[in-house]
Amino acid sequence: MNFDRVAPHYRRLETLAFGQQLQAARCAFVRQTPRARRALLAGEGDGRFLEELLRAQPELQVECLDASARMLALAHARVGDARVQFLQADLRAAAFPAKRYDLIVTHFFLDCFEEDELRRVVEKLSAAATDDATWLIADFHRPPRGWRRCWARFLISLMYLFFRFVAGIEARRLPDYASLLRPHAFALTNEIALADGLILSQFWRRSKKL
Repeated sequence: MNFDRVAPHYRRLETLAFGQQLQAARCAFVRQTPRARRALLAGEGDGRFLEELLRAQPELQVECLDASARMLALAHARVGDARVQFLQADLRAAAFPAKRYDLIVTHFFLDCFEEDELRRVVEKLSAAATDDATWLIADFHRPPRGWRRCWARFLISLMYLFFRFVAGIEARRLPDYASLLRPHAFALTNEIALADGLILSQFWRRSKKL
């Protein structure tokens, strides 16, 4: 999985398809996120969320991980901040110290993995999170019923087909990541729906009682 081919065009494609709604989902809780010391952004992309996060938390140290060198270059050019360490790696092959990050961010990233692979991704990120960590997630969602669900199913299938071709993602459908986070003591504390329920922005918080 690598977004190098699409990186130069990603923002334009995103805007054509969704306007500003994906960025709104990314940033929905950026101002409400508790002050953190160290954050891990996995699959950050071109750095637009990173820029807003650094503005909101001026003392935060960030590790920004992406498999795409071109995406990382875009993010670096956007922020060029000494507080950010840019890491080019596949998260599945990366190693992180235990309980290092009190903020985890995976916007439009978890949906790139099949269920079994995602389970290992969530386990790795959870092990790297502190006992009171915050986890921000923005991702696509199928509304529960009606024409919106039918439209979402069609659009999501089309996106998976496109990104399997241009980026080699493995997934073919949206995974149930919520059921994987809860066993690691993360609880969903806030949620905002956008685009008639097609996009969800979620605020997860880990309980100290592990």
